[in-house]
Amino acid sequence: MRKGCPLDLEDIRRQIQDIAGIRVTCSFISDTYRVLDMLTSQEDVTVLEVKDYVTTPKSNGYKSLHLIVAIPVFMSDRVEPVTVEIQIRTVAMDFWASLEHKIFYKYRGVVPANLVAELKEAADVANRLDIQMERLHNQVVALEPAVRTGDDLLSIAGLTPFALPTSLLEAIDRGRTSDVTD
Repeated sequence: MRKGCPLDLEDIRRQIQDIAGIRVTCSFISDTYRVLDMLTSQEDVTVLEVKDYVTTPKSNGYKSLHLIVAIPVFMSDRVEPVTVEIQIRTVAMDFWASLEHKIFYKYRGVVPANLVAELKEAADVANRLDIQMERLHNQVVALEPAVRTGDDLLSIAGLTPFALPTSLLEAIDRGRTSDVTD
C-alpha cells in the first residue's frame, strides 16, 4: 500500500521485488565481489538489478552489495521464476547495519541528529576495520611459501586455495593406507 501497488497478484509480483531475501556475510570486502561474481555467473540466476553500495556508500555510511535476481522455483507442473533480494556484505558491515536498523526502528525513523552523526562515524570505523583486516590478511598470504606442491591445497569453486593442516592430511593418508591393507 505504501508503494501504491494495486492489491492484485500480478501487480504485486511485478512491483514488489524483495519478498524473499538472503544475506551473505563475508570476511573481506574482496570476498563480497567474489560472491557477487559467483552468483551472477550461474546460468539459472537472472540478474535483474545490482546496487553497489560498497563502491558508492549511502550518505549514512551504509555499505553492501544488493542484487535482485530471478531464480527458478520448480513446481509440480511448471517452473516459476521468483525474485529474490540478495545482500552481500562483510561481518563489520553487517554488524553496523543491524545496529543502525534497530536504532531507526526504535526511533520510528526520526533519529536524533547526534545519533545519526555517531552512526556515520561508526560506519567509517567499520570500513577502516574492513580495509585493515583485508590488508593484514593479504600480508599473511604473501608470507606463505611461494612454491607449493599442490598436495596440501584445497580449492573450492574458484576461491583462493588454502592449505590443509598437516595433521589432517596425515590422518587422511593413514585412512587410505589402512583401507588398502584391510
